[in-house]
Amino acid sequence: MDRTLFISDLDGTLMNSDAAVSEKTVKTINSFIKGGGYFTFATARSIYSAVPKTAEMDIRVPCILMNGVSIYDIKNEQYVKNEFIDPAASAGVLRAFEKHGVHCFMYRIDKGILTCYYSELTTNVMRSFAEVRKYEYKKPFVQCRLADHADEKAVYFTTTGEYEKLLPVKQEIEHIAGVDIAFYLDVYNGAWYLEIFSHKASKANGIRFIREHYGFSKVVAFGDNLNDLPMFEQADVKVAVGNARDEVKDAADYVIGTNDNDGVAEWLTTNNSNCG
Repeated sequence: MDRTLFISDLDGTLMNSDAAVSEKTVKTINSFIKGGGYFTFATARSIYSAVPKTAEMDIRVPCILMNGVSIYDIKNEQYVKNEFIDPAASAGVLRAFEKHGVHCFMYRIDKGILTCYYSELTTNVMRSFAEVRKYEYKKPFVQCRLADHADEKAVYFTTTGEYEKLLPVKQEIEHIAGVDIAFYLDVYNGAWYLEIFSHKASKANGIRFIREHYGFSKVVAFGDNLNDLPMFEQADVKVAVGNARDEVKDAADYVIGTNDNDGVAEWLTTNNSNCG
């Protein structure tokens, strides 16, 4: 029996410019799932912001978090799989940040709990990043010397700021074995994000894992930004929203309506009988 998984990026794709999933999109997706469809999401967000943002949708297939670092089962509230970074690679990443005078956040998963560590909040963007996640999403933050905690439980490094300041860090980290990088423009504030994770972690590998372990024969993926291109590599059908970057549109089989016009929901309604 053929089983098709529909998987969407969140920011800039499923969510609108207000960083919310519209009532129409929620209703459409829940109708699609109730009718027997399979839908989930793949995002750069962590559990603390992704799960609340998608809480009104009845998602039953595990989702992909932090660009493929984690596969998370929302229904059973547990991590299915995590990709940890080798401590030697983490040490190299921290040296690269320090060399260029850039501060970052480091994430660890220990006993099923994700914690964010930082040494200093040196920019307004970093302070805003931390404040929103600490108070709105209740993400645990620990201030410390990062090197003291960069052990086998580390999964992710991230920072946000100006392109010119982050580019030298990216270029140096590209030479560190065992890690991969996502470097892209934030769809909300115009800042750039630099994210570092295990070379085994990607939206592509996340889709491959879900496809194999949950028995999907076909994958339809929706995206808008550069970090969605790896997801497209593993998808059978690639769909870009109308507001997507040109590189994503060029890689897509279809270009649909924008995120502010419920593009994903409209496509599901038009192309699938499960939407009711």
